[in-house]
Amino acid sequence: MPSFTAEISTWEAERAELQAVLHSPLFARSPALTHLLSYLCEKTFAGQTDQIKEYSVALDVFDREDSFDQDTDSIVRVQANRLRKRLSEYYAGEGAGDAIQISVPVGQYVPVFKRMAARDVDGSDAAGISNRGTWYQFPNGLWFAGTVVAVLFALSFALFLARSRPKPGVPVVSEVAPPAAQEAVVGLPVGDEIHILAGSSRKYVDHAGKVWNPDEFFNGGVAVSGTVQHIWRTLDPIIYRSSRQGDFAYNIPLKPGTYELRLHFAENLYGPENEAGGGEGSRTMSVSANGQPLLRDFDVLADAGEGRTADIKVLPDVSPASDGQLHLSFASAKSGSAMVSAIEILPGVRGRVRPVRIVARDVPYYSNDSRWWSPDAYFKGGQLSSSQEAVLGTDDPEFYETERWGHFSYDIPVAPGRYTVTLHFVEHHGGAAPSHDRVFDVFCNGKTIVSKLNIVEEVGENRPLIRRVRGLEPNAQGKLVLEFVPVAQYATVTAIEVVGE
Repeated sequence: MPSFTAEISTWEAERAELQAVLHSPLFARSPALTHLLSYLCEKTFAGQTDQIKEYSVALDVFDREDSFDQDTDSIVRVQANRLRKRLSEYYAGEGAGDAIQISVPVGQYVPVFKRMAARDVDGSDAAGISNRGTWYQFPNGLWFAGTVVAVLFALSFALFLARSRPKPGVPVVSEVAPPAAQEAVVGLPVGDEIHILAGSSRKYVDHAGKVWNPDEFFNGGVAVSGTVQHIWRTLDPIIYRSSRQGDFAYNIPLKPGTYELRLHFAENLYGPENEAGGGEGSRTMSVSANGQPLLRDFDVLADAGEGRTADIKVLPDVSPASDGQLHLSFASAKSGSAMVSAIEILPGVRGRVRPVRIVARDVPYYSNDSRWWSPDAYFKGGQLSSSQEAVLGTDDPEFYETERWGHFSYDIPVAPGRYTVTLHFVEHHGGAAPSHDRVFDVFCNGKTIVSKLNIVEEVGENRPLIRRVRGLEPNAQGKLVLEFVPVAQYATVTAIEVVGE
């Protein structure tokens, strides 16, 4: 017992485990996560857990200034979420047999060191405490009989589960469209990204961990900052509170290649509930790239359907001109001044749009198949909630911990084409709105794609249900409008994936 106490007080075993984790291939290639985990653990070893706060982590680990504002910079939350995922991957693989496992519980930054009750081959546990007395002293015949009874009971129970759950063990995938040949899912292209906050003089880190730079590369126009607090269909209203307006251009240096251009807008001036009144037709504009038209007589308010709403136009297959710059021109049309809230340039693939993957939470997520899922976006209505109940029948149960529930919709911006939409559901027994009677419909651009869905009847509780719908096309505004409409109780969704066909 004394030696056990000494080990705890010196953190000897915990320090050894930390070093094992830091030197693993999973962490060796991620210096940011290595630094973060080392910092959190060393503070704990030093008895300074009271100093492990989001603000101090931002300054000490991520070199933020004293003016760091956690409401406008989510760097710590984003990286902590990545760290939790990376630790989970490590202990599911290389570190599965470690006697101590490190975790960082959701909602806090103080690490937890859990001693695992690993058992060796002779029946004793890792602490050297024998467990043989619980069965070894029985006569052999009685022990054998007991073993047979236990096996029969286990088989009976397994048969019961098999009958009560129609498709256990794997997520249920339903095709809601005639089968069609589907090309391989395209991952996110890798390369430099550009994020510009038009009209803003400050940098911003959004919920996805993307760094948006202050306004740059512009010529003409005026910077306009607004005081509108709430912007619909985004977790990051700051992106849409400022804009550049008038007749102006951006000359953005780019490496040779194919890019996907995303123009962000929000009409915060015109509209029945806005400062200047008016409505559709109060502001129209044209946008071109390298002299080629992208948008003609574009009306933000008409495109978004209402004011104070994030509106994004997705424009694939964009490349720099021969001088190594992308020349964007914004010209006022019939009325009002041209404007743009933000400009995003992402690595692209010729003839394709980047996949859209959204998970119903306020931080990004890396799934077990190494795909990156953005935090919730493009939504209106409903609420976010989470559950700690174990999800069965999946190798990535953490993916299904959260949901958006209620009566809600998603306006997902895409380019012209045909798309496959994959919807992920789960019914938690103790969720925010649990119900065996939950029934709801899902519509895409007004057409029913999922009808009278009852997750419990399909797969039971705490089991994934996946619905895949092929051949969907955007509306005239370039949106896949997904509406989740309750029939009984509330609608729900965990994640949405949109992939071009």
